[in-house]
Amino acid sequence: MFEDIPVDVSPMHEGERIRSANMFVELAGPKSIGAELVQVKDSVEDGKVEVIGPEISEMEQGQIYPFAINVEIAGSELEEELESVIERRLHELCNYVQGFMHLNQRDQIWCRVSTEARDAGFMLEHLGKALSVLFREEFPIIESISVTIMTDEDAVKEFLETAREKYEIRDSRARELSDEDVDVFYGCLMCQSFAPTHVCIVTPDRTALCGAINWFDCRAAYKMDPDGPIFEIQKGDVIDPEKGEYENVNAAVAENSQGTTERVYLHSVFGYPHTSCGCFEAVAFYIPELDGIGIVNRDFRGETPLGIPFSAMAGQCSGGKQVEGFSGLSLEYMRSPKFLQADGGYSRIIWMPKDLKESVIDFIPEDLRDKIATEVDATSIKELRRFLREKEHPVLERAPAEVEEAEVVEEEETHAEEAPVTEGIPVMASPEISLPAAGGFRIILKNAKIYAEKVIIKRK
Repeated sequence: MFEDIPVDVSPMHEGERIRSANMFVELAGPKSIGAELVQVKDSVEDGKVEVIGPEISEMEQGQIYPFAINVEIAGSELEEELESVIERRLHELCNYVQGFMHLNQRDQIWCRVSTEARDAGFMLEHLGKALSVLFREEFPIIESISVTIMTDEDAVKEFLETAREKYEIRDSRARELSDEDVDVFYGCLMCQSFAPTHVCIVTPDRTALCGAINWFDCRAAYKMDPDGPIFEIQKGDVIDPEKGEYENVNAAVAENSQGTTERVYLHSVFGYPHTSCGCFEAVAFYIPELDGIGIVNRDFRGETPLGIPFSAMAGQCSGGKQVEGFSGLSLEYMRSPKFLQADGGYSRIIWMPKDLKESVIDFIPEDLRDKIATEVDATSIKELRRFLREKEHPVLERAPAEVEEAEVVEEEETHAEEAPVTEGIPVMASPEISLPAAGGFRIILKNAKIYAEKVIIKRK
């Protein structure tokens, strides 16, 4: 079937990671641009595979190139609502190709080609041929298929605009429905090759973490393939409507996470937050010093007020872990009326990157829009606290009085040799802290919050 492809094509390669040491080139990703799109057409030239731009043989080792995949399909039983369902399988099927790594989705894709694949003679044309065969195997209703792969920057830029317009049409359709309007939610296991204990719960008000699959997409996927990675969950009894906890959701998560996770709050980062895979578009993170929540998205290159970038934060909570105070989420969920409703919604959000804020500005209550800081306003906890005071952010009503007092003492730069500030100040919060121990063991503290009886500020 794949005799003319110089590398193996098999599900056994799904989950393969290509590290920098054995990477030939990187495609799209955080330092370039890219997108993927599946579109249903009336007629398609079956079997056509085209590469626009440099092929693997024309690329330089260690370089980063723009990258896009456009798949056009036709068939009498295909409908437009199936596009995003089939499109999301690009992640899985691309990873069947040995020496090719595909991460994320939509306009966030990040791919790599290994040096071993290059040495074996692998080309992007081979990827297109493999996808043509795999898609027809996975979806027999596809009668004809063509694949266009782009590495030319101008072509990718033009395609990116088209793809984003299509994404917005799909997303806006799903906003018309709420959790209360349906009796069925959906679970998705598509990311378990990378996050074995992760179970993504998709409801009308909570798009999948990847941002690529909404409730309508799941419904279509389940109808098309009841035995596939997307399954039905009868909503059943509601345990807590504010937090978004459901009896049947808990049971489904426990069963499909091998018992690793037993409870899930769909609309909170505290207690039992939704597990995170690795394809999420953003991370919500708790800032204990201010009792507020920050959001950082995958595109942001700088550091958060906690002093760490998206990549480090994502590493803390990805892989299917349930980490209190951290939760992966989709950007579309930030447009939901139930967005972190148990935590206060946008009245609890105190920081996010400027570009992200602008993209969801219409969904932020008008009286809060200028009270949420960005990297332009604050890059540290101290600067963030000052900004929130100036703007009179409602989160200050929640902030512990001890923390406020500690900041005042710090700003006054007391001349005392040693100045005891207060008791019970939250010094550090971390999803995981590793401590050395005798005998070759490690002590790991999960979801640790460390408090100090006394903080002493010394003048050097």
